[in-house]
Amino acid sequence: MMEESKKSEGSLKGRVALVTGAGKRLGRAVALRLAEEGADVVIHYRSSRAEAESAVAEIQKLGRRGAAISADLGSVTEIKKLFDETARQFGRLDILVNSAANFLPASIISTTEEIWDASLDTNLRAPFFCAQAAAPLLRRCKGVIINFADAGGLLGWTGYIPHSVSKAGVVMLTRVLAKAMAPDVRVNAIAPGTITMAGDPPEWERDFIKIAALQRSGRPADICDAVIYLVNAQFVTGQVLSVDGGRTL
Repeated sequence: MMEESKKSEGSLKGRVALVTGAGKRLGRAVALRLAEEGADVVIHYRSSRAEAESAVAEIQKLGRRGAAISADLGSVTEIKKLFDETARQFGRLDILVNSAANFLPASIISTTEEIWDASLDTNLRAPFFCAQAAAPLLRRCKGVIINFADAGGLLGWTGYIPHSVSKAGVVMLTRVLAKAMAPDVRVNAIAPGTITMAGDPPEWERDFIKIAALQRSGRPADICDAVIYLVNAQFVTGQVLSVDGGRTL
């Protein structure tokens, strides 16, 4: 009886989530987990239409509503249209997960203006303007934003300088948004370490074992668990949760 009560308290039934970059990989896993927890889910994608539509089909098999909406997050106009369309189809928004990102290698020598702009635009500029566009909907529902930072934004990777800077920016973005949107909207971030999925090169995990206290890479389920925790953690805002197996130690 106690377990059933706890499960019902954590249910996301009746809530609507939007996950950016959710056609593939980690964003897709998060979107499907939110649907498993009872939420209706908007799958944002830029060009991965087939993958986004297949994710919607999986959401519908779970008995939840889903929609795939395309937007170039480099355009503030398209970002606004993304949230307008979400409001039109679902009438509300409770959860925004800013998971869309790129991961571009670039050292102090090899960083170009194009790489710098691409990293900052996708990883930092877009989450801000998504939060801005979502704010009216989220305030109405006392909603939550979960940003994706990165271990690189905490440690600083010299082979990924623009990426590390962009993700460090996400940490501060999370803090200032948490202040600016309180008390109506909670804003937190997750900083994943290396997360491996089926088909990833085996050396990723081998290399990670050498530097993580828990001696393994993470799995999508580890990140999904963290997302669900932050969605339900009513007294937590402005925090960055490292889910990295102890890598940042």
